[in-house]
Amino acid sequence: MSSKWQTVTVEQIAASVPAALATGPFGSSISAKYFETAGVPVIRGSNLSSDTSARLIEDGLVFVSKTKAVEFQRSTARRGDLVFTCWGTINQVGLIDARAKYDCYIVSNKQMKLTVDSSKVDARYIYYVFSGPEKQAEILDNGIGSSVPGFNLGQLKKHEILLPSLAEQKQIASFLESIDDRINLLRETNVTLEAIAQALFKSWFVDFDPVRAKRDGRAPEGMDEATAALFPDSFEDSELGEVPRGWKVGVVLDVANLLSGGTPKTDRVDFWGGEILWASAKDVSQSSEPVLLNTERTITQAGVNGSATRLIPAMATVVVARGATTGRSVMFGTSMAMNQTCYALTSKLDAPVALNCLFRRQVAALLNAAHGSVFDTITTATFARARCVHPPVHLVQRFESVARPLFDRIITGVQAIQALSTLRDTLLPRLISGQLRMFEAQARVSEAP
Repeated sequence: MSSKWQTVTVEQIAASVPAALATGPFGSSISAKYFETAGVPVIRGSNLSSDTSARLIEDGLVFVSKTKAVEFQRSTARRGDLVFTCWGTINQVGLIDARAKYDCYIVSNKQMKLTVDSSKVDARYIYYVFSGPEKQAEILDNGIGSSVPGFNLGQLKKHEILLPSLAEQKQIASFLESIDDRINLLRETNVTLEAIAQALFKSWFVDFDPVRAKRDGRAPEGMDEATAALFPDSFEDSELGEVPRGWKVGVVLDVANLLSGGTPKTDRVDFWGGEILWASAKDVSQSSEPVLLNTERTITQAGVNGSATRLIPAMATVVVARGATTGRSVMFGTSMAMNQTCYALTSKLDAPVALNCLFRRQVAALLNAAHGSVFDTITTATFARARCVHPPVHLVQRFESVARPLFDRIITGVQAIQALSTLRDTLLPRLISGQLRMFEAQARVSEAP
């Protein structure tokens, strides 16, 4: 480690401006009754994450009026500020960087913000320090409160940070940021690829665009003659309204097998920690990717043999069937087991992407048909009550031939994301502790996918 590295507290690197370290407003003064559809955005816990590459999640932002925001000057965060969760998931940290959509935000009553002295520290470097395993563990291990974990402003001020020179901070931060940029680009590409598949499914099998074009004497857009010939040129009445002539109306289970999961006995040590991935409802509902390739826990073959669980094949669509996240779904990118709160759907037509697209469009109907006193519950009977249109098999398989390569690319992208995330998480603590020099870290990244 260089002799120029020094230990400082967060309080010592805060900017010399009012409210450089501040909590959010008192709860009742920024409650939901003040939320609007536009104005000044409010950062809540749902807009932060413990995922290092997710600096600020701007989906689902709520707003307060500009007039109301004036009351919260001390709780206003701007570009370059860090945001921490002080109640609940206390290891969440965010950074309002140059990519943020807005110039300023209000932190909610369960967050706190830090404005750093830019002549001493790079805000990105501090973000990576608090995203690293050492600080994450320190925050969690020292949480206050009995039922809801807390992390207060007094604790934040006293956190110690090992600092290199400002120039080296910027170099390390830029290096780690370049890895995160690659991760985010891969995620954006995956979102685009999935959107293309979903849009194509909607055009063919929901809006019936090729059928309408042929009915009107036009050639369907974006497809060859052989594919266009598979669509009829007229409609007929059905219980769901007009559908292409010859197409059927049924339920998802007409084209899908429904598989249930199970949990090996928790007291059997020989059932856990093996080579078989085991997905919980949390794994499914919190997946940040459209395809799941990794899980928190694994089981052994003995765990499969000795319990009600089973191996679910790759490309199955898996849905949370009960609990607070009922209806959340993901596609398995590899064979794995799952617990009993989930159902898996496999295609009877050898068209798993088409089935995934169909299911995604049926989620709302399934939830409407679900039951439960506390949480919605999806059962086999639920699937039987949600009606949908079924195109002919040969047309479904033609769609699959177009859409499956998109999902193959998504799986490759998720694999690259995991490899880069693992590499970043390996290098980050060594870089911010001075144990690894930059040229060594750069050499490792040059070998990454």
